Order: sequence, then structure tokens, then C-alpha cells
Amino acid sequence: MIKTLLLILNAAKLGPFIKTGGTMLISVVAYAFVFGPWYAVGVVALLFAHEMGHFVSARRLGLDVGAPTFIPFVGAWVELKDAPLSVAQEARIAFAGPFVGTAAALAVLFAGLGADSRLLIAIAYAGLVLNLFNLVPVTPFDGGRIVAILSPKIWLLGAPILVGIFLWIPSPMFLLVLVLFAPTVWRGIKAAWRGEVPEDNPRYYEASRADRLRYAGNYLLLLAFLCIMTYQVHKMLQGGAG
Repeated sequence: MIKTLLLILNAAKLGPFIKTGGTMLISVVAYAFVFGPWYAVGVVALLFAHEMGHFVSARRLGLDVGAPTFIPFVGAWVELKDAPLSVAQEARIAFAGPFVGTAAALAVLFAGLGADSRLLIAIAYAGLVLNLFNLVPVTPFDGGRIVAILSPKIWLLGAPILVGIFLWIPSPMFLLVLVLFAPTVWRGIKAAWRGEVPEDNPRYYEASRADRLRYAGNYLLLLAFLCIMTYQVHKMLQGGAG
């Protein structure tokens, strides 16, 4: 009886690892059917790096956060079980994802250039695009959570940008993301328009000038860098690198 109880407790502790590993495996299999196995492994690994940026940042702030969960052709997320105490905390957690994700994509890019591997360069390109897309300035994307430190009203500009991206690149995957996130985007836009603040934390959007300037600068620098790198790597792939 005691041994059985210990086994159950050990299994419970492994729950988050099983959830993350299992959903990662499902995503790899799903992507592999469309893009091939090694490309699928690379893309899911870069998604994992992005999500671990959020995870570690939240943990360093002392917040309880769940392990990453993956959904094929949608992406991945970590569940914040403790809400950030301020918009500055949320901006910090949000920025950590695309920052770490971009660093991981660059590592793959340099490896691809060194090995003259078109596959690695293509994986790096996918990582750069995913992190760039996540910087769209509207909730629930990372960009929306970062720019909220300036003003949630910026989300009113982010929504048409999101639609414009789909019109420019009419991808079925982007359409799926738009459909799934449409209710959250709409709630965020309405809250921004009305100037709503969390009822349990009316000072949530208060931030120092230094924090506003820092995250605005970080956001713009990363956005510009990803735009340039995405364009350059796209040119490499078109030119037949590797």
C-alpha cells in the first residue's frame, strides 16, 4: 500500500513533465506530416526555448507558473497561476519569451551557416518569424503585453496590424490563430477603448518612467532586429543557401 502511494506521488510530480513532453511529441508528429521530421523537431525546440523564457522570468519574479503546453499549428503557452502584480512585471515576462526565442533562432542560424545546412537555416527562419509574429502589439500576444506598459490603447492599433498580416500572408495557420484568439483580442480591445483596469488591482497600469522607456526601447529594438533578420534570412533561402 505504501509503495503504491509513493508511486502515485512520484507520478504526480512528473505530471508537468509528462504534459509538456507529451504535447511536444504530438506537435512534432503533426508538423512532421507536413514539413518533415527534422524540421518539426527544430521548430518545436525553438517554441520550447521561447516558452522557457516566459517560464524562467515568471519564476524569478516568484510567480507560480505551469509547464509549457503545445498545440500543433497554434503554438505553445505557459499558464501563469499567479497573476503579475503590475504591468511592469507582465512586460518583463512577456519580453523574455521572444528575447530567448530570438537568441535560440540565431544560434540555429549560425549553426546552419557554419554547416552550410539549408535545413537549419529554414528552421532558424521559422523561429524568427514566430517571434516576430508574437510581437504584434495586441493582447494576448507578447507584443500586446509589452506595449501595455505604455498604454493598453496601443492594442487598438495592433488589431488591424494582425488582420493586415493575414491579408499579406494568407496562411491557414494564421487564420486558425486569428479564429482561436479573436474573443481574447476583442475583449482586450473593448477594455482598452473603455480604459478599464483590473478591479482587484486599480493601480496595475501604473509604472515608472524608467520602466516605460526601457520596455518601449527593448520592444522597438527587438522588433526592428527581427524585421531585418527575417528579411535577410528569407533572402538567403531564396538564393539557395546550403
